[in-house]
Amino acid sequence: MKPREPVRRLDPTTSNRRLWLAFWRWCGALALVAGAAFAGHQLALQAGLSRVRDAAAHRLEMLATGLDAELARFDYLPALLEMTPIVPALLGTPADVGLRDMANRYLAGVNATVGAEMLYVLDDTGTSLAASDWDKPGTTVGQDFSFRPYVIDALGQGRGRFYGVGVTSKRPGYYLSYALRREPPSRGVVAVKVNLEDAESAWRKLPGDVAVVDQRGVVILSTRADLKFRPLRPLDEQQRADVQRFRPYGQGSLDPLRWTSNEVLAPDVQLISLNGKDQLVSERALRDAPWRLMVFDDMAPLRVAARNAAITASLAMAVLLLVTIALLQRRRAMRHRLANQAALQAAHDSLESTVVARTAQLRAAQDELVQTGKMAALGQMSAGLAHELNQPLTAMRALSESAAILLDKNSFDDVRGNLRRIRGMVDRLARLTSQLKTFAHKSELPVVPLVLAHCIDDAQGMVADALMDQGIAVEVDMQPATLAVMADEAALGSVLVNLMRNAIDAMHKAPRRTLRLQARTQGDRVLLEVSDTGPGIRPDILAHLFEPFVTSKPAGAGLGLGLVISAQLVRAMGGTLRASNLEAGGACFAIDLPASKPDSPNHRSE
Repeated sequence: MKPREPVRRLDPTTSNRRLWLAFWRWCGALALVAGAAFAGHQLALQAGLSRVRDAAAHRLEMLATGLDAELARFDYLPALLEMTPIVPALLGTPADVGLRDMANRYLAGVNATVGAEMLYVLDDTGTSLAASDWDKPGTTVGQDFSFRPYVIDALGQGRGRFYGVGVTSKRPGYYLSYALRREPPSRGVVAVKVNLEDAESAWRKLPGDVAVVDQRGVVILSTRADLKFRPLRPLDEQQRADVQRFRPYGQGSLDPLRWTSNEVLAPDVQLISLNGKDQLVSERALRDAPWRLMVFDDMAPLRVAARNAAITASLAMAVLLLVTIALLQRRRAMRHRLANQAALQAAHDSLESTVVARTAQLRAAQDELVQTGKMAALGQMSAGLAHELNQPLTAMRALSESAAILLDKNSFDDVRGNLRRIRGMVDRLARLTSQLKTFAHKSELPVVPLVLAHCIDDAQGMVADALMDQGIAVEVDMQPATLAVMADEAALGSVLVNLMRNAIDAMHKAPRRTLRLQARTQGDRVLLEVSDTGPGIRPDILAHLFEPFVTSKPAGAGLGLGLVISAQLVRAMGGTLRASNLEAGGACFAIDLPASKPDSPNHRSE
């Protein structure tokens, strides 16, 4: 009879050690999953905030430019009326009924032309003598407006500006006033009321909410009706006294908004709670009024995206841990394959199905994030194109205002010059839109013989103001002077303007600022080089310079699409665009295009 083998007993110390080791391993795994979720949440939230802030900055630029232009559109009108004989004559004899009727009809005609809401004349006591709405109910004629700030300021300082609800019309508007001083002391005031409700309605078509806050912190314009005529914070005693005296808000309740600042991200960007809802608010001051323009973006979509990113990151970490465990289990299974093959195979199959399910969820979440990124990029590109169009539009507005003043001075030659420049800018904008259509839908452009010197002169004219502001010298070396290429005029002009503007930006802080354009023939090709004396292109950017959204400019200063579009346009004309750094410092962009044959029917030199 065989002796009985002793029963093996597990050492309690070893058992406890294994339990503690398993416990700490699980704690470490949970910590990794939690850390991945936190990192994914923070990265997604910060990236979303950055995208929203960039889009808000572009919206602010567009809205502020439009509102500043609207506020300044009628600045010239009161001064113009001072030169009209009817207005001074009425102020001299206000009791003349016939003269008052003529003044009423004249103001109505002028107002119908310029498109203001109301135009009226007041005497030196603040009483309205004539108005464009003289024949309508609730006319201002005969009303005393001496308590209004724009009347007080005009009589005391010569000019006045004021936003408020009309005394008779009960409609809000922006008032401009101008004292008539042809014979001191002041004999009267001309006032214009500008309707801003159309601009307010247009804002509702844009994403997010928009509001304008006056110097007292009261919302005077907004895409949300529940915000209008409500202060961000309670008014003090002096402000309430001014409101009672000047009545700028009509019957507005002036109940303070539930506005709480949670975090300041930048001087003009902060996270707030508005009436219990988290918002990202970006703001900037207006140029011609003591107001602040604000745009609001709801934080809820960003928080949802950050939460989804946290879930995705935690799932990815869990999958990684599961894969690691699977590898360990497989290694252990290989050591005990004979004894535990069936059990390990079942565990392996279960693990594989779990990995496949988690991987499918991860890919779906990643596809959703990629699509979201594409939509954000399209929004930024649209805002950037609006910014590119703003400069010539601003110049056209300035030239048109100058033309009106020159007409008053009978400087007809100068007016014709301004109109020619405006026509040129309109043609430029038309070519720009045509170019964008060409870039979007065509791989080739119709080319014609073009004298290269003319194209360079046109492009230099488009950036002349920037060259003058930066003090940049331009050197053009073309051999021969009648050198011509086969190209599309609008496309080549757009490429040259883009390269010259990039060079101007690059030389912003350079001690020596020279922009060089050199052109030479190389067989049946023409090589045009545009170089600068700036710091050059960083090596890490140079390798990817013609890829979308690659730029060395600060955040918000560019989209990184200009060189991509330029390279595409040059290729569509049968050429190439290359970039390099110069040994002496600075960057050089080389455009290679087909040369125009001297006997071409459209080839000519001027």
